[in-house]
Amino acid sequence: MKISFYLNEQPTSIDCDPMQSLLHTLRNDIHQTATKEGCGEGECGACSVLLNGRLVNACMLPVAQAEGAQVMTLEGLKQTTKGQLVINALLEAKGVQCGFCTPGMVLALYALLEVNPSPDEHTIRTAISGNLCRCTGYGMIVEAAKIAAKKGEGVW
Repeated sequence: MKISFYLNEQPTSIDCDPMQSLLHTLRNDIHQTATKEGCGEGECGACSVLLNGRLVNACMLPVAQAEGAQVMTLEGLKQTTKGQLVINALLEAKGVQCGFCTPGMVLALYALLEVNPSPDEHTIRTAISGNLCRCTGYGMIVEAAKIAAKKGEGVW
């Protein structure tokens, strides 16, 4: 079945099984590999993408549900000013270690700052609670969110 959607603001059509996951489609069919498979059960956030501006787990979403939608991955987000702001804040705060969770964390922080440009620590921790990180202990990621919020005043 042909599925058409916008991937990173570019029209995309793919002929595939409509029930395969969006994650599988992105990684294996379209070769957008920043989105990772961690648990495959929607628990770790490594597969996070933005679907119509909302953070979702691509491993749990049949690609058919992306029909006509806007899908944003790290590949697209890093081309934006706001995406670079979040990435640079993570680097500044040393919130990146092994990097496996980083794409999902960037998208989670971006999604948070889009709706709340001045989040407090509790709000940040709640927003990233669906993204597991085994390396940083989250403190540096929380700090990165604060840095991105401060440097992005007036941008968000």
